[in-house]
Amino acid sequence: MKQLKPFDYIIIAAVIAVIVIGVLVYAGKNKFSSSPVEATKKIAFQVMLKGVSITDTQIPYKAGEETFITIRNVPYTKLKIVDVAYQPRKIVLPVNNPQQPFIVVDDFSQPYQYDFVITLMDEAKITADGAVAGGNKIKIGTPIVLEGYNYRTGGTISNVQVLTDKDVFIINEQLRQIKAAESKEAKAIENNTEDKTQQSEKDANKEKSAK
Repeated sequence: MKQLKPFDYIIIAAVIAVIVIGVLVYAGKNKFSSSPVEATKKIAFQVMLKGVSITDTQIPYKAGEETFITIRNVPYTKLKIVDVAYQPRKIVLPVNNPQQPFIVVDDFSQPYQYDFVITLMDEAKITADGAVAGGNKIKIGTPIVLEGYNYRTGGTISNVQVLTDKDVFIINEQLRQIKAAESKEAKAIENNTEDKTQQSEKDANKEKSAK
C-alpha cells in the first residue's frame, strides 16, 4: 500500500470538514448561518434627514403617502409614511446667564434648511440579530434614501420599533383620519372655487344687463 504523504492528510481532513459542515447545514444546526427567523411582524422605523433645503411653501413628505426607499445604495421598495416631524435648523448661542449659559434659536443664516424625522412602516423578519426587511438589516445608523415625485433625500435610520397589532391599528386609524381631513379640505376648496366662479358669472351678467 502506498504510504500517505502529509499533504494527503490535509486533503482528507478538508473533505471530512466539508462533509460535516454540509450535514450541519442540512440539519439546521449550523451556528455559522444567518440568525433564524423568530417571527414576521410589522415594524416602524424613523429616518433622520438633516439640513434638507426646501424653498417651496409645501413640505414634500406627507403622512399617508408612499416613498421609494434605497438602503445602502440598493433599491428596495415603496413604503408608507406614517408620520412627519420637522423643524428649522437650530443654532446654539451663548448668553450671560450662569443658570443656563446658552439658548437654542432658529438659524436665520440658513432660512431654508430643515431637519426631518420621517417614520415609515414595513413588514420585517424578526431575528436574534434584529429586524430584516427585504434582505436588509434595519438598524440605527443604516444609510437610507427617500425618493418621491419631487424629492430625493438621504439620511440615516435613527430608531426601530417592532409594532404590536394594537400599534398597527392606531397607526392605520390615524392615517385614515388624516386622509379624511385632507379630502374634506380639498372638497371645501373645490366648493369655494365654484362659488367664486358662479359669483363672477353673475357679476358679468349684471354688467351686460346694465349696458
